[in-house]
Amino acid sequence: MTYNLLAIDASTEALSIALNYNGKTFRFFEECPQQHSQKILPQIEAMLNDANCTLQDLDGIAFGKGPGSFTGVRIGVAIAQGLAYSQGLKLVGISTLQTMAQQAIDEHGVTGVLAGIDARMGEVYVGAYVRGDDGLAQESHEEMVCAPESLANINVNSAVGTAWVTYPKAASDNNLTVLEGAVLPDAFYMLKIAERAFANGETVDACDAQPNYVRDTVTWKKLPGKE
Repeated sequence: MTYNLLAIDASTEALSIALNYNGKTFRFFEECPQQHSQKILPQIEAMLNDANCTLQDLDGIAFGKGPGSFTGVRIGVAIAQGLAYSQGLKLVGISTLQTMAQQAIDEHGVTGVLAGIDARMGEVYVGAYVRGDDGLAQESHEEMVCAPESLANINVNSAVGTAWVTYPKAASDNNLTVLEGAVLPDAFYMLKIAERAFANGETVDACDAQPNYVRDTVTWKKLPGKE
């Protein structure tokens, strides 16, 4: 069965939207820091118009659940919830790191990849993924936030994401080949992951959609004399 699905991600500097409708795929990707809340709904409306469909015609919505920017993740979850509530649609949250790993698998044919996003404050969000028999990215090492120099025992040879742009030494120290592309999550690569989730009944109601920040608390580095 093929599902008609909308996928959205606003968790990083990039805003990405993808739609699979009646066998045709539509996609939008733009790096637009701090403009997600202004652009996301107009872009979704434009995409639905291009596909000549409405939310009522869809089977569900996938959203990037994080990790990433706290504000961006919240925007993506809130928009997905609002759209789903309006039409009684089911939701599935997909990791931004898994999305990036899927792009690496699809574009480069790798069997294992470490996806990483610059988490600021000297840390990175990372998750290791391997290619499953179905061609989808499967988690092989739990997603976490850590200092880039503390990476260890990651049994993959390839890497994607902004983490390695900011911390290239961490990649070289761990013998990781940084692949082109997949620097930021692209909702287009969420679609096949979402389709499997819908086929397996791994969906939630809008009220149960949750972000995954990975970093649940923020430690602020205080200035001298300001402790």
